[in-house]
Amino acid sequence: MRVHAREFVAQVTRRNRLPLDYTVASLRVVDFMVDGLRKAGAGVPRPERVLYGLGVYVGEVLVRQAGAVWVEFDETQREYFGQAVGVRMPDGRVWNPLGRVVNRFDVGGEESLQTFYLTLHGRARKAA
Repeated sequence: MRVHAREFVAQVTRRNRLPLDYTVASLRVVDFMVDGLRKAGAGVPRPERVLYGLGVYVGEVLVRQAGAVWVEFDETQREYFGQAVGVRMPDGRVWNPLGRVVNRFDVGGEESLQTFYLTLHGRARKAA
C-alpha cells in the first residue's frame, strides 16, 4: 500500500504543487480535494480510482504519523467495511481510511479526514 500511496502522490502532484507530504495537516488538502470531486461530480460516475488513491494516502498518513500498520481485512471485516484493506493501530483497533474517504465524498463536509485523524483512538503517543 505504501508504494500505491507514493505512486498516487507522484501522479496527482505532477502538474499541481499540492502539499501531500504525509503530515496530519495534509489531510485538510485531501478534504478539499474530495469536496472538489464531489462538487464537480454531479451527474457523472463516482471517481473510484481517485477516491481509492486518496484513501490509501490517508491510510499511509496513519501509518507514518500514528503508528498504524496496513492489514488485510478478514471476511467479516471486508463485509462490514466494504474494503479489502485497512489499518491496525498500536492498541489493536482497526480502522478503514478508504471507507472514510468514500464517506466524505458521499456525505460531504461532515466527515473531515483531518478531524478523523485528530479524534482517532489508538494512536501511538509521540515521545516528548
